[in-house]
Amino acid sequence: MDRITLSGIKAVGYHGVFEHERRNGQPFMVDVVLHTDIRAAAASDDIEETSNYGELAEQVKSIITGEPCNLIETLAERIASSILASFDVAAVDVTVHKPKAPIEVPFGDVSVSISRGRA
Repeated sequence: MDRITLSGIKAVGYHGVFEHERRNGQPFMVDVVLHTDIRAAAASDDIEETSNYGELAEQVKSIITGEPCNLIETLAERIASSILASFDVAAVDVTVHKPKAPIEVPFGDVSVSISRGRA
C-alpha cells in the first residue's frame, strides 16, 4: 500500500472531561495517514484518481471543531470513521494530539493513535 500523509492539522476544539475544557476550548492537532493505491493517479496525473488532501484537511478540521466529546480516543475514532466513509482508501491511521491537556506535570504532548481499515 502507498501512503498519503497529512500532518499537523490544527484547530480549536471543545473536547475534554472538564467543564473548563468544553467552555474555553483548546488547540488540537491531528495527523492522518491514508493507506491507498496511488498508481492510477500517478499514471493519469488526475486529482480525481486520488484522495484530495485539501478536502481531507477541511473534513478533519470540521470534526475537531464540531460536536464535543470527553476523550481524544473518541475524537480519533470519529475522524477515522469519517475518512473511511468519504475516501477510497484501504485503511487510515489517525493521531490526535492534545498539547494543552490539563496535566499538572510538565509534558511535551499527549496523543492517541489508532489504525482502522475496511471490514
